[in-house]
Amino acid sequence: MGLRETLEYLSSQPLLALALGGIFVSVFGGMMRRGAPILGGFLRGVGNLGLLAVFLLTIAQVTRFTTGTDIALPQLGMPSQSVEGQETRVPMQPDGHFWIRASVNGVKRDFLVDTGATLTAISPGTANRAEIQRGPLDRSVLMHTANGTIQAQVATIDKLRMGNIVARQLDAVVAPGLGDANVIGMNLLSRLASWRVENNTLILVPHHPQAAEET
Repeated sequence: MGLRETLEYLSSQPLLALALGGIFVSVFGGMMRRGAPILGGFLRGVGNLGLLAVFLLTIAQVTRFTTGTDIALPQLGMPSQSVEGQETRVPMQPDGHFWIRASVNGVKRDFLVDTGATLTAISPGTANRAEIQRGPLDRSVLMHTANGTIQAQVATIDKLRMGNIVARQLDAVVAPGLGDANVIGMNLLSRLASWRVENNTLILVPHHPQAAEET
């Protein structure tokens, strides 16, 4: 891997870049302590603070993925979705999945993008907060999950926004078996002009791009 490819890879992995930078500054500061103890100590302290930041941010991301707690920190260098031209770009997260920030009837939530899911699924908590109306015929479907087969209620999302994408009257299921998780399924992805994965980035292209909503 050349220097350019290495720099591009590190730019897509901010936590790794911060960790390497912290190690370098800490080691360099330790080497300087003999000739310039004050400066060397300062640099070593800065490097250690960088490593501590990586540790805390990693914990924050793991907590977000495993509990659904909303503590994502894109402003501190965490990978986050962005809108570039006609595309919404979603970087792969450290857990190997694509997570996207979306709003359901104005309520912001994190969604796992699952191309193996036929329908978009939301948790009961999200459904209640977003005031999702159950189907008029009180329909339900059976869903296969890691914990077995569960019954999920069919509902309709009035408006779901993510990046520059707006989906209206989107069929979904309220699935208690998913805990606090929310999932974007193929019924939403199939509405797009195209979607693809390039260099660990999910690229979503809508037919009619909308103004991006702040995340």
